[in-house]
Amino acid sequence: MGDAPFYRDLIAAFGSDSMRRSDSSADAVYLIRWKFRGPFDVVRHPPIRSRRRGIPDESSLRNSTCHQPTHTPLLFALSSSQSKGVCRRASFFPHHCESKSIPHIHRMTLLCVPLVAKTVEQMMADMAAAKARGADLVEIRLDHLSDFEPRRDLHLLVGDRPLPVLVTYRPKWEGGEYEGDDKQRFEALCLAMELGAEYVDIELKVADDFVRLISEKKPDNFKLIISSHNYQSTPSSEELSSLVARIQAAGADIVKIATTAVDIVDVTRMFQVIVHCQVSSSLSLLIHNSNPQPLVVLSFATTENVPMIGLVMGERGLISRLLCPKFGGYLTFGTLGVGKESAPGQPTISDLLNVYNIRQIGADSKIFGIVGKPVGHSKSPVLFNASFKSVGLDAVYVPLLVDDLVNFLNAYSSTDFAGFSCTIPHKEAAVGCCDKVDPIAKSIGAVNTIIRRPSDGKLIGYNTDYVGAISAIEDGIRGSQGVGKETDSPLAGKVFVIIGAGGAGKALAYGAKEKGAKVVIANRTYERARELANLIGGHALTLAELETFHPEDGMILANTTSIGMQPNVNETPIRKQALGSYSVVFDAVYTPKATRLLREAEESGATVVSGLEMFIRQAMGQFELFTNLTAPENLMRDTVMRYT
Repeated sequence: MGDAPFYRDLIAAFGSDSMRRSDSSADAVYLIRWKFRGPFDVVRHPPIRSRRRGIPDESSLRNSTCHQPTHTPLLFALSSSQSKGVCRRASFFPHHCESKSIPHIHRMTLLCVPLVAKTVEQMMADMAAAKARGADLVEIRLDHLSDFEPRRDLHLLVGDRPLPVLVTYRPKWEGGEYEGDDKQRFEALCLAMELGAEYVDIELKVADDFVRLISEKKPDNFKLIISSHNYQSTPSSEELSSLVARIQAAGADIVKIATTAVDIVDVTRMFQVIVHCQVSSSLSLLIHNSNPQPLVVLSFATTENVPMIGLVMGERGLISRLLCPKFGGYLTFGTLGVGKESAPGQPTISDLLNVYNIRQIGADSKIFGIVGKPVGHSKSPVLFNASFKSVGLDAVYVPLLVDDLVNFLNAYSSTDFAGFSCTIPHKEAAVGCCDKVDPIAKSIGAVNTIIRRPSDGKLIGYNTDYVGAISAIEDGIRGSQGVGKETDSPLAGKVFVIIGAGGAGKALAYGAKEKGAKVVIANRTYERARELANLIGGHALTLAELETFHPEDGMILANTTSIGMQPNVNETPIRKQALGSYSVVFDAVYTPKATRLLREAEESGATVVSGLEMFIRQAMGQFELFTNLTAPENLMRDTVMRYT
C-alpha cells in the first residue's frame, strides 16, 4: 500500500483494515469492506464533483473533507457494468445519482391515505375525498369495517376504486382490529388481489403461508407488502437490517417496517436502513488523474434493491413520515383529518402537501426544524415552509420533539440538517452545544437559533429573541402613545418585570437592560431569579411576592414562561387583581393568541402585546440567518395570521 501518498491518504480516510489490494491489468483495484455505520456519522470521504464527466482528479480527492450522511459506501460515479453514470454531488445516498445505469431506484414517495371508516359507504366517500386532496393511493383497512362481507364489499371497494388501493386486514396481534382466524382473512386478501388491488399488506409472522397461497395466481402488476410492526421501540441498526433480510426472504415485493420512537434519535436508524435498501448492484468509482486512463477503481459490494416503507410511530417519529422523499421511502401515510389515523403520529395529507410541501422534497433538500419539548403547538413549520417556498429554496422545516439536545445534535450531524430553531427547554443548553456562539447570545446565556456551517459542519449559535420581543414591546407602547419610532426607547427608566428566568427571560432581561429599563425578575424558584438578576444588575422576586409588588404605576410586565399555553389556556402567571399597576403587558405565549393574561390585562386597562409579534420578528431574524436572504415580512405575517 506504499504506491503513492495518495493511496496512503485513502487508507487514512477509510482505514487500512477495511481495504485490500487486487491488481487488475495496469490499474489498482481496492475493495473496501465497509462496516455498518450510522447514517449521520461525520466521516472523511472524497466528494464527487463534476470535473471530467463527474469524475474527480487526484488532487480534489486528496484535499477534500466532506461531512455527509453515510451508510453504504456509495462514493460512486460509475456503475461497474455500465460506465455512464454521473452523480450530481458528493453523497452516500444512492438516490442522489441521476444515472440510468443504476436501476430500480425509487424516485417518488407515494402519498397514501388510510381509510378507517366503519362502513363501506363512508370508505367510498373517503376514497373520493382522498383523490380530491391529492393522494396517490389509499389503504383500505378491512379490519375497521363493522359489518364486513368480503364478496359484497370488496367488489365495491376494489372494483369501483378511483385510486390504486392497498388492502390491509390487520389482526389484533399486530395492532389491528381483526380477531378472527387467518383462513378467512387470507381469503379476503386473495379476493382483493384477484379483483385488481395493486397492493396487499401481510404480516411477516404469517407471510410464508400467504405467499404459498398466492404463488400460482399472483398478477404481474401486483405488489405484496410484507410488514412488521413494533409498538414498543425501534430496534438497533443490525436488528433492523436483519429484519429487512427476513422480510425479503419471505417473498416481499416491498418491505414495510414500522417501529416506535422512544427518542427522536431512533429515527436515524430507520433512515439508515431505508437508504441501504435502495442500493441495487455493485458500484465502482473510477478515480482519474490528468490522464484519460483510470488511476484506481473502488468497488463496493451491495445488497439487492428492494423498495421499503420505513416509518417510526409517535410524535418523536414524525420526521420519518415527513422526510420520506429525502431518504427514498416508498410511501408515507397522510390522513383525511385528525382522528382518522391508522397508526400513532400520522399527519394529515393536507399538512403533508400544503404545510410541508412534500412533493418538492428531494434528496438534495436541506432540513431545518424547531427543537423543543413540546413542539406540537408551534406555528414555525407553517411559517418557514411558506417562506422557503416563496423564495424558491430547496428546504423543508419540521417539528423536532427532542428530549436530549446533545444526543440529538450528535445523531443528526449531517450538513443536510442545516439549522434549528431552539425553544423551551433547550435555549440555555444550546449555548454549550455550539462550537461558536454569537457574542450577544453568549451575553444573554441563551441560543434560539443554531446554524450548521456547510464548510465544516460546525454549529454556530445566535439569539433573535431579544430583538423580536423588545422591538414588539417598544412598538406597542409607541402605538398606544401615538409617537413614532424616531423617539428614544419608551422602556428607558421604566420598571420592567419579567416572569421567568429561562432562555426567553434572559433574552428580554438583556434587551430591557440595554434600553435603560429597571429590570425585575420573578420566578417560581427565587434562586434562579436571583442568578439572572445578578447577571444583568436587576432585582429578584418569587411569583408569590409578585402578587403584592407595585412600587409605582405604569410598569411593564412580560411573561416568558409557558403558563397559559395550549392546552392549559385557563392558567395565568399572575392574578388579575395584581395587574392594576401595569401600563403594558406582554405575553410570549402565542397559542392562543389572546391568552388569559392578556385578556385580563386589557380588562384592567393595560396596553397588551401578543407573543405573535415577537414570534414573527424573531422568525424573520432566523430566516435571514438560515438563508442569507431578506425575510419576506408581509408573507410571514399573512401566514401566521391565517393559521392562528
